[in-house]
Amino acid sequence: MKVKLGLLYGGKSAEHKVSLQTALAVNKALDHEKYDVHPIYISEQGEWIRGNQLTGPVEEVNKLELKEVGNTISPVSLNNEIFPVHAEKSSEAIDVIFPLLHGPNGEDGTVQGLLELMNIPYVGNGVLASAAGMDKVIMKNIFAQVGLDQVKYVSFIRSVWEMNTEAVYEQVELTLGYPCFVKPANLGSSVGISKCTDRISLEQAFNEAFMFDRKIIVEEGISAREIEIGMLGNDYPECSVAGEIVPKKDFYDYKAKYEDGSTALIIPAEMEEGQYEEMKEMAMKAFKALDCSGLVRADFFLTKEGRIVINEVNTMPGFTPISMFPLLWKETGVSYPQLIEKLVSLAIERHAEKQKIKHTI
Repeated sequence: MKVKLGLLYGGKSAEHKVSLQTALAVNKALDHEKYDVHPIYISEQGEWIRGNQLTGPVEEVNKLELKEVGNTISPVSLNNEIFPVHAEKSSEAIDVIFPLLHGPNGEDGTVQGLLELMNIPYVGNGVLASAAGMDKVIMKNIFAQVGLDQVKYVSFIRSVWEMNTEAVYEQVELTLGYPCFVKPANLGSSVGISKCTDRISLEQAFNEAFMFDRKIIVEEGISAREIEIGMLGNDYPECSVAGEIVPKKDFYDYKAKYEDGSTALIIPAEMEEGQYEEMKEMAMKAFKALDCSGLVRADFFLTKEGRIVINEVNTMPGFTPISMFPLLWKETGVSYPQLIEKLVSLAIERHAEKQKIKHTI
């Protein structure tokens, strides 16, 4: 029997357009002989809109931007509008949701929590891993707790910055120096990130980052290669080959990722076997520290001296045609359609495992 797969995409987030590109790529790669594909679009205003079943690949991204007239649904009514709760499963029920959401209100545990309450199988990381992986400060604090090597960092909330602007800048300069990177704590896809080389650029970076979040993180800038590894699995994840990002600009920003392709991706990355094994070990430790499941992309820095530093993990890496995660697995021997099938299978496996939990005394 076909699997009824719900694609959940869009979102009230600065990464809305990234999500649309991801949904377009996934839909094109799906085998419609194996899956009944149901689009569920979240507009930039936060409306949830259910579209008609997709019977084949969608070629244009604007076709995925569904209109709300007559189709708007309430997220809290998912169990009777899309996922009926009956002793016997309704023919309209969807078997698995694939959240193709990036950033806040999608990748941060909020949607995952909703799906958990509805007891619906879904692809990817759970509430805790999603929330901790989204918040760069919490993530780095957890990594520090388990002994993973990282660059130095400091973080601030907007109110502290507004009340003690000069003191905040001085703390950054004293603790980290230049160059440094300023980032919104809860955003991905390099949105709102700036490289700072002096006080003027630092002030500009703070103003920009605080446009996207109430909390920011400032990280020490180091000279290093950027290496990434894909992870796939639940309790016993597997690692892909490593890939290297060689940006033509100062760093791997939003345009380089999603618009102009001005970045070279070297897969597999050239490195010593021992360095690759060390990265895999660190990736595994990070995966388990956050209690991840399904998929993760672990990002590292590799210095000339051979120091390996974990930068972050991404609990919902992009699936666009030029995204690193699917390319890593393609080089490892897992095609894009196979990757999607594996993720759906892992979602069902994890959901079945959770049903074993006793909820009565």
